[in-house]
Amino acid sequence: MSELPEIKVTFPGGLRVDAEYKGLVIKTDQPVYQGGDGTAPAPFDLFMVSIATCAGFYVVAFCQEREIPTDNAGVVMRMEKDPVSKLIGKITIEVLLPAEFPEKYKRAVVKAVDTCTVKLNIIKAPAFEIVTKFSG
Repeated sequence: MSELPEIKVTFPGGLRVDAEYKGLVIKTDQPVYQGGDGTAPAPFDLFMVSIATCAGFYVVAFCQEREIPTDNAGVVMRMEKDPVSKLIGKITIEVLLPAEFPEKYKRAVVKAVDTCTVKLNIIKAPAFEIVTKFSG
């Protein structure tokens, strides 16, 4: 296995949590109703958005490779919560295709979206190891 760049997490105040990754800072916060300031998406929101934007990337790449305009294309993702576990029980990804999208590619674009790396990492979940270390 090859190691990817590390993610450094800091706590700028309140319930805000920032992550630095590949030179970018991703800010998170909790909603006001959960004690946060609502200044940024919650970590779980970013997780869900990462699935939708990954699907979107595969639609864009598919269309660009075939020179199909993406002006009226998009992705809408809907989630359903399992009432017992309170976790997401179903995700539906709707691919919005432009009117000029060739019928012959409809099945292929769905197959492309199905290869989304974020989705694949959920299906084949990584092992988690949590360790402690004193800072400083």
